[in-house]
This record gives sequence, structure tokens and C-alpha cells, in this order.
Amino acid sequence: MAIYIRRREFLSTLGGVAAAWPLTSHAQQPNRVRRIGVLMSYAESDSDAQAWYGAFREGLQKLGWMEGHNTQIDTRWAIPDDAESMRRFAKELVALQPDLLLSSTTPTTSALLQQTRTIPIVFAIVADPIGSGFVANFARPGGNVTGFIFTEPTMAGKWLELLKEIAPRITRVAMLFNPTSATYADYWLKPFKAAAPSFAVEAIAAPVRDRSELETVIAAQARAPNGSLIAMPDSFTDTHRVEITSLAARYRLPAVYPFRFFAEVGGLLSYGVDRTDNFRRAAAYVDRILKGDKPAELPVQAPTKFELVINLKTAKAIGLDVPLHLQQLADEVIE
Repeated sequence: MAIYIRRREFLSTLGGVAAAWPLTSHAQQPNRVRRIGVLMSYAESDSDAQAWYGAFREGLQKLGWMEGHNTQIDTRWAIPDDAESMRRFAKELVALQPDLLLSSTTPTTSALLQQTRTIPIVFAIVADPIGSGFVANFARPGGNVTGFIFTEPTMAGKWLELLKEIAPRITRVAMLFNPTSATYADYWLKPFKAAAPSFAVEAIAAPVRDRSELETVIAAQARAPNGSLIAMPDSFTDTHRVEITSLAARYRLPAVYPFRFFAEVGGLLSYGVDRTDNFRRAAAYVDRILKGDKPAELPVQAPTKFELVINLKTAKAIGLDVPLHLQQLADEVIE
């Protein structure tokens, strides 16, 4: 399938062009200590989120920004479905008057923009910055924010294709998301519903508003025959990945997930961007802005690294045989 042949290439021509533009700046780095505020939409105990944050800090160090020497980093960790804590942390960070803010996701970017339209903001893993009102366009964002998207809406069709490959009998597919954290849900739902007839499946929106609703919603998809699941890219589904993958396995639902760490904790299959790479690349934009470049003139960039991961142990547990050609195309097969 062409989807797999292209999986390590850019998904967007514009994004590909933007990503090819140079990441250097001719301005000289000032001697004064620069202050950076970071708002993460994950629990501080989340090891994967810590790895992304670590990649950002490592990227800064490689560019000459050393904590305690010429930079100070103030970080807040907000629970994705707690909008009040996110607003509070955003206000705290802006009150510190940093030189720049790093935002992890759509909700954190929105919260920061409610507090400032002047302090530069770089986002690392936003889905739809134009639809969310963050930027005017990809080539010239036009305001105080720019950064990196982590995918694009045709991925919804690719996830459906993968589901049909691994579970040909499915006729119903539910897309799981939290409308509070996935404020961009239509960005995914519209192409998901548009692509469904091509795969002879019924597309179902499956919103959950808190952790307590997860089992009810997932069990409902398993009651009718030939059901399956897609987890929307969403900081809520990220945070509750263990519960979601466990419930999908318990109810024997074939499921596709947007990121590697779902497959690593028992999810059947994941296909999506390497988010560690996005955070590492965000450091280069922070470097450029601290040296004098304007966010308004730095193009929003598309992801460059995608991964297909298959969990054969989970496939066996729910009674699925993974086609050999799919295993051969995977970046990793978990046995």
C-alpha cells in the first residue's frame, strides 16, 4: 500500500517545504540569562512526557543554552482534563515575564494565548493550528506563536486502512476522544467520517469526558458484532493509554492508536509521529527566537518521522492474525 511506502516522508507538501528551510540565525546570542516558560499537558509522573521534555532540554544544550548559565527554565505540568489548572499555570508562567514560552499541546497553547499575545510561543505537538486560531497560515503564522504539527487529517483514512488490513471483518469503527482536551475534534472526525464508506464501515464519534466513562463507552462498541476502535490524538487518551488499551483488549476490540507508547503498553497497533523528534526540533525554533527571529515569520513545520508498531502478543490474545507483509513494513513488532 502506498501509505506505508510514504510513511517516513512528509505528509504535507507545504510542511515538507517549510521543514527544509534553514534553522540557523545570524544574530548573536546575548550574554544575559534568558527565561523560558514551559507548559506541559501531562502529569509530571508521565515517563514519556518527561522523555519529550528531556529531548527539548537536550536540544537547547546542544545549541549552547545551558541551564544555570545563560538560561532559566520554569516548568508547569497540567492535567489534560483539568482546564482550571491549565489556566492557572498559564497565568503563573506569563506572570514570570519569560522571554519565550514552550507549549506542548493544543490546550496548553490556547491557555497561554489567553494570557499573552506578545510573549513568543513555540508549540511542539499541535494538530490544527489554523483551525484553532493560533496562526494565520503555515508559511507566515503572523502572530506571537509558531511551532510543529504532529500529523494531518488524512491520517484518519490511514488508520481505517490499517484496521481493515489487520481485522478485515470490522463494520463499525468508533473514534475515542475527550471534547474538553480535543477541542480540535472535528479536524479528525470529518475526514474519518468521509473516509469510512470507502472501507465499508460505519464511523462513530465516541466522546468521553472523564476517566470514569471509558469502560462504558468502550464496552458499548463491543456489544454489536464487528466493532473496532481508533484513539484520537488527544492528551486525555495519551494520559489514559493503559486503561484504554487494557479495555480494548478485554473486550476484544481491534484498535489503532496514534503513537508508539500505546502499542508498548498493550495496544494492538500504532501509527503516528515520533513526538520526541518534534520536541527536539522545537528547541531549534526557541534558539532562533531567542537570537532575534520573530514567530510571525517562522513557518509552522510538519513532522518528519513516523512509526508503525504492531503488538503481536495483543493480536494473538484477541484472535487476530497479522498479515506478514504488514509485519515486514512495521518499524517495530512487539512479540
